[in-house]
Amino acid sequence: MCKVDCPTELARRIAEWLRENVHQAGARGLVFGMSGGLDSSVVAGLAKAACGKDVLGLIMPCHSNPESTEDALKVARHFGVRTHIVDLTPAYDALVTAVPHQPGIATANVAPRLRMTALYCAAQSLGYLVCGTSNKTETLIGYFTKWGDSACDLQPLAGLYKYQVRELAKAIGVPQEIIEKPPSAGLWEGQTDEGEIGMSYSELDSILQAIEANDTSRCNPESVERVLKLIEASKHKRRPVPVFEP
Repeated sequence: MCKVDCPTELARRIAEWLRENVHQAGARGLVFGMSGGLDSSVVAGLAKAACGKDVLGLIMPCHSNPESTEDALKVARHFGVRTHIVDLTPAYDALVTAVPHQPGIATANVAPRLRMTALYCAAQSLGYLVCGTSNKTETLIGYFTKWGDSACDLQPLAGLYKYQVRELAKAIGVPQEIIEKPPSAGLWEGQTDEGEIGMSYSELDSILQAIEANDTSRCNPESVERVLKLIEASKHKRRPVPVFEP
């Protein structure tokens, strides 16, 4: 996808693309998760522009900070998006209690996978498609949950780096406090994306673009090495499932 030279025009093209894909699938609209963060807020605005009243934002707290729900509702009111709150906490607790596990990322990834299940349950019931909220930056380094937030029917932002999504957010009128909010997947209390990744999105975007251009001479070598390792380690997340051919 093109760089965001004209974010307003890009927003129009993405909305049109969403509309066409919904029509081609014989679907009625779009459902998506709303976390109160930047990416899902942009998707909410684009989906509304694409499908009007035939959109649904699912707000799915799971041992979450109540402020996330408040921010998601604020964005929904701003764009006029219909919402439904599904508290996944009881389902999460029941599952992790019943299944043998070790505390850590394995249990943190349960919440995104439960959200995927809720999204597809709503989508199938309504005749909607599930719209993903992942951006290119996170997709390239594998910063997503396999069969969780990566599971969807359409990915309107996966061709855009994080900084491009931020420019798009400004163009479509996402509230400024959401744009400035520290990115967080909300996997545990106090978690931030940049803290977990180990660098700012600004530096990460610059390195990924340099790698794409095959010229990392102006980048910090240690940071480049770290990003390359993230890309390599997460290849399995982006590849189709291997199939044994007899």
